[in-house]
Formats: sequence, structure tokens, C-alpha cells
Amino acid sequence: MSRTDSITTERLLLRRWCEDDHEPFAEMMADAEFNRYMPGPFDRSESDAMIEQFEGNFEIDGFGMWALELPGKTPFIGCIGLTVPRTALPFCPCVEIGWRIAPRFWNHGYATEGALAALRFGFEQAELDEIVSFTVPDNLASRRVMEKIRMRRDSEGDFEHPALAEGHPLRPHILYRIKRR
Repeated sequence: MSRTDSITTERLLLRRWCEDDHEPFAEMMADAEFNRYMPGPFDRSESDAMIEQFEGNFEIDGFGMWALELPGKTPFIGCIGLTVPRTALPFCPCVEIGWRIAPRFWNHGYATEGALAALRFGFEQAELDEIVSFTVPDNLASRRVMEKIRMRRDSEGDFEHPALAEGHPLRPHILYRIKRR
């Protein structure tokens, strides 16, 4: 399997994490608007642990969540990448594509552009056969990104996220899939 530390698109740089990313990532993960569809907010130690896990995934899996920047403009706007879920989900084993973009950078197409680059890496370099993504039903913005990158809803794969308690409003999740062509 091929591994890459960075991917460049027309407007973005997906790269490995650096120390300067910790503070803006922590701010994003603590933001109430950002956490509307996530079980946050998260404190600094939790966000630092996430970065450590993202970096560790590169060593374990050969890929992970890349920090996302706008070269020459903004050094950190979020993260996009591929992960192997460590929580036992009904459709595992699998590789998930995901994105986390700071709210002030929403609605600029960055998630779609970065996700397409991550998919290309996953299929062409990591030689994955399928990539999944999932979210809560109300997260229409993420669902639009999934559809723009040609993922298809697998309604038979919808599930209750086991990391969230029974009755938690974010527990129901919907599943999207895309296969290598």
C-alpha cells in the first residue's frame, strides 16, 4: 500500500499535522456550531488526543485524517481523510472518509474538493475497493458532500451508532458507500 504525507488540489493542501494545528483544531472542536451534529464540544485534551490518533493512523494504516490548509492564505481550516473505524460498526471492516471544516470555511466547496482528493488517494494509491461515510440524518451539508463525490446512500446499512447511548439524539446514522471503478 502506498502512503502519502500530503496531497495538493487546486485550492487546498492536505498534509500531516504540525504543532501549530493544535490550537485552531481545539477551537474548532470546542465550537458549538461545529458540534451541532457531533457529540461535542470537546476540550483541549480531547482534541489533542484526536490529533495523536489521526497521526497514529498514518503509521498503522498508511493513511489518516490530513490537516487541511489554504496555501498562502490560512494555515488550518480543518481536516479531511480516510480512517479505519476503531468502534465496532455493523458494516466493519471498512475505511471511512470524513471531513471536519471550521464553520467560517463552510459553503466554499472545500469539503468536496478535499474529499475527492482523498477518494482518489484511497482508490488509486491505497488500492481500496470501497469507502464508506456516515452521518446523522439531519446533517444535510455532509450528505450533500457525500452525494457530490458520487457516494450512494445504503439505506439498508443505516444504524444506531454504538458509541452513543440509547436515546441520544445523534445515535441514528445513515450510511453512504462508493466502490472503486
